[in-house]
Amino acid sequence: MAVNRTPYLKRCRSLGLEPTYLGIDKKSKRELKRSGRKVSEYGLQLREKQKAKFIYGVLEKPFRNYYEKADRMQGMTGAHLMAMLELRLDNVIFRLGLARTRREARQIVGHKHVLVNGNCVNIPSYQVKAGDKVEIKEKKQSSARYKADNGILAATAGRAVPEWIDADKENMCGIIKEVPTRDMIDVPVNEMLIVELYSK
Repeated sequence: MAVNRTPYLKRCRSLGLEPTYLGIDKKSKRELKRSGRKVSEYGLQLREKQKAKFIYGVLEKPFRNYYEKADRMQGMTGAHLMAMLELRLDNVIFRLGLARTRREARQIVGHKHVLVNGNCVNIPSYQVKAGDKVEIKEKKQSSARYKADNGILAATAGRAVPEWIDADKENMCGIIKEVPTRDMIDVPVNEMLIVELYSK
């Protein structure tokens, strides 16, 4: 699988993105120096798409597939696109505070630590639905990865869980209450520019 190895903070600078949206507490000390050139309309649209792909860790082909699926749904294409990205299993694990970053959440899912409605799921892009219960396997919950003083639960203790998830951090699980609407998603992406880009 293709992996972008550009340092996280460097990519955050180039996209004008705060690292906290990725679960990273560090801040870059460097300033991004842009020339006085005006960014074209296409450039703005492309940057929003790159921002969304970077935040959720999705490559171009699956991202386009999400857009095409959202486009076939009734209602606002951009809102459907963002909801589908939020309902990826790796993102849900991140939102529950069971991983520091979405990249770590992807690894946790891939290592078969996660159950959805009691069944082991190891596909990070798996789409959870309203009513689904997502949890860490009971035999994995006591591992140092989660419970140590410098473990995941300690690192994510202050992170707010979105309102569309009913979280039980003590038992390392959560229930998806509803499909998130756009105003429930705190991601600084202008999805309308992405729709404009793809609909050309």
